[in-house]
Amino acid sequence: MFKRLALLWSMVRGDARQLWFALRHPAAPGWLKVGTALIALYLLSPVDIMPDWLPVIGVVDDLVLVPLAIRWLLRRLPPDVAQAAARRRG
Repeated sequence: MFKRLALLWSMVRGDARQLWFALRHPAAPGWLKVGTALIALYLLSPVDIMPDWLPVIGVVDDLVLVPLAIRWLLRRLPPDVAQAAARRRG
C-alpha cells in the first residue's frame, strides 16, 4: 500500500513540475493558465464536490480530481510546449 502511495505521489509531483514548466514556456496557451488557475482555485476554495469535513471522502475527491485535471491539461498541450516541459522535467 505504501509503495502505491509513493508511486502515486511521484507521478503527481512529476506532472505538477511539468505543468509548472509548461506555464513558464513562452508559447504556453492562455487556456493553460486559466485551467491551472481554476485547479488552484478549486484546491483553495471552501466549496467542494464533497465537503472536506467528511472523514475520508472529503479529502479523496481532492486527491483524485486534482491529479486528473492536471493530467488532462498536460495531454492537451501543443506538442512543442509539451516536449519542452518534458525535457525540463527530466
